[in-house]
Amino acid sequence: MSEFDYDVLVIGAGPGGYVAAIRAAQLGLKTACAESRETLGGTCLNVGCIPSKALLHASEFYEEAAGGALAKLGVKIDKMSLDLDTMQGQRKDAVKGLTGGIEFLFKKNKVDWLKGRASFTGANTVEVGGQTVTARNIVIATGSSVTPLPGVEVDNDKGLIVDSTGALELDKVPDHMVVIGGGVIGLELGSVWRRLGSKVTVVEFLDQILPGMDGEVRKEANKIFKKQGFEYKLGTKVTGAEAHKKGVRLTVEPAAGGASETIEADVVLVSIGRRPNTDGLGLDKIGLELNARGQIETDHDFATKVSGIWAIGDVIPGPMLAHKAEDEGIAVAENIAGLTGIVNHAVIPSVVYTKPEIAGVGLTEEAAKERGAVKVGKFPMLANSRAKTNHEPDGFVKVIADAETDRVLGVWIIATVAGTMIAQAAQAMEFGASSEDIAYTCHAHPTHSEAIKEAAMAVTGKPIHM
Repeated sequence: MSEFDYDVLVIGAGPGGYVAAIRAAQLGLKTACAESRETLGGTCLNVGCIPSKALLHASEFYEEAAGGALAKLGVKIDKMSLDLDTMQGQRKDAVKGLTGGIEFLFKKNKVDWLKGRASFTGANTVEVGGQTVTARNIVIATGSSVTPLPGVEVDNDKGLIVDSTGALELDKVPDHMVVIGGGVIGLELGSVWRRLGSKVTVVEFLDQILPGMDGEVRKEANKIFKKQGFEYKLGTKVTGAEAHKKGVRLTVEPAAGGASETIEADVVLVSIGRRPNTDGLGLDKIGLELNARGQIETDHDFATKVSGIWAIGDVIPGPMLAHKAEDEGIAVAENIAGLTGIVNHAVIPSVVYTKPEIAGVGLTEEAAKERGAVKVGKFPMLANSRAKTNHEPDGFVKVIADAETDRVLGVWIIATVAGTMIAQAAQAMEFGASSEDIAYTCHAHPTHSEAIKEAAMAVTGKPIHM
């Protein structure tokens, strides 16, 4: 009989946590996962990546039908209307199917789901839902939650000042939505409601949208979204928001200082980022401190400084992305089992699921140039035969390579299927590819991915179709 109830206890059943639990169980370890939500899958499956993509996909169809794009292809619709209840219903069905799928996988792999919030009472001891549980190894995978904005109080139930969760649940299309924050989540959810008929104004503290992305990509995205109807107030900070019967009165002023002004909106979406979930974990009971950003520090194996305690996903440094957490979940389980689990944090793709999509992996051109001389190849989607046939002219592919070795350092894409295209770039970089390797790889024709080949050809020579 083991002195512990479990070999591995994972706290949190988001993309990092549920994957860690399943992998640990597959490796023969007695595993449990503590989760306080009524469904598994964390923010991503319940109120994040999955439901937002369901609405993005549906709203794209609506806009194409309503905006005449289908008519240009010879698809004529005499009468059409928005059935928001049905659109929201298919979102809920997608979530239900996927969260139920994880519950099935837990049963299949004999992972015990401990329902309730977990809190440390000692190094190997946790209290969950009124019971005490011991484990030889405990993995903290509690994810992140919306960063609050001082002076702007979110109340999702009222549906006036909302966060990303509330923005998914709106039961009518607002006439005017103000999005506070020009990052990924704000632009995606802003896109949904803009397509369905809202006027959307993005208020961003910085002087450009999509912080952290390649500079050229940010500028091009700004232009594309403006053309679609987004309004921007860049270099602007929000100083207050007052909800009233008819909507919200927002007070803003220039970030650099200056006269304030008010904006009237039906709905305000607060989307300024996310912060790690560590409150209530009882980390002080095990002597685990947080860094200056409120994160848990780990070593290369995802072990914390406390023996037997590990951490992955949004609670540790690095991009707050579901796929990063998933890879770390597999790696930490393998490390606990005595195998070698590694995540290459230099090759983590990121995607914005707007239309067109925006994706990147590796270094931005700015970051690459700080490290040394680079060569850059670019190819516009306008010259790609599949994009042209599909009437999808916006965007480009950009390949950044080391000037001396030709090793690919970063790839950035704006294209309707950029999120799918970026996988090729990530895999090439994982294998240490040169731009020449990509340029001399045969790509199927006609595909959007040929633009990656042509951009790679542009690094050391010339693309054919330019």
